This record gives sequence, C-alpha cells and structure tokens, in this order.
Amino acid sequence: MCGRYSFAIVDELINAKAETIDERPAYRNAFKKRRCLVPADGFYEWKKNGNKIPYWIILKNGDPFAMAGIWEKWVSSDGEIIHSFSIITTEPNELMAPIHDRMPVILLPETEKMWLDDTNEEVLKGLLKPYPADLMRAFPISTLVNSPKNDSQSIIKPI
Repeated sequence: MCGRYSFAIVDELINAKAETIDERPAYRNAFKKRRCLVPADGFYEWKKNGNKIPYWIILKNGDPFAMAGIWEKWVSSDGEIIHSFSIITTEPNELMAPIHDRMPVILLPETEKMWLDDTNEEVLKGLLKPYPADLMRAFPISTLVNSPKNDSQSIIKPI
C-alpha cells in the first residue's frame, strides 16, 4: 500500500450526507467515479440524553455488512499521498431515530455490486436510504468504548 489511510483529511468529511452527495464539491466526483464498500460487523453511536450513552448497532442475524462509501486520493501540503474514505449517511430508521439523527447507509447484499458498478446516478441515489429497522439491533454498551486504548470485544457486550 502506498501512503497512509485515514477516515478523511478533515473531520467534517468523515460522513457524507446522502441527500447532497451529488451536489457538494467535496463529494461529487467521488460519488460518480470512486464508490467503495466499507465492511463492518457493527457501528457505534452515542445517544445524547444528558450524558452521552454509547450504543453498539448490529444486524439481528449477526452477519457483517457493507456501508456505502466513497474514496479519494489527496496530496497533502508536504506532498504526501493520502487515501481517505467517507461513509455515506442518511436519515435514521425507526430503531436509530431515538439514538441519533443520522445513520450510515447499509447496503442490502443484493445492491452491493450495483453500488460499485457504472450504474446510473439516479439509481445509485435510490440505494442511499435507511436500512430496514426490523433487521437491526441496538443496545447500550460500556463507556469504556469512549477511549481508543480500550480495544477489546468485552466493550461491545450489552449492559
């Protein structure tokens, strides 16, 4: 691999909103030509209810899944090549709405190949919708997840 990999060069570019992905200059070309799958077996989100409560969100069947992403290759001010990616987010489904106002676009398995192909942009935009809530599960987990030094499976156990 060349360069280093990061979520994005600028924190605001970590998540790309589905509603504006084909309009914003930071994402427009990547949406047209550099789409990717971001594999995961779950993701974290924090519910703001006074204190921030961490949640682990997974598919009910426990399978890994692919989030819709875009990638970019940048040249830093010192000439270093940096590869970055952004996860595309959408409005929340019924499960996610009480936790957060956005959620990642999780692609149905049968649409993953379409996301990577030279598919019409309108068809692609149609894939950027909330994943069915009845196929997902969310539960609160330990606040140990708040520190990157805690890298253990035990932190994603329900509390």
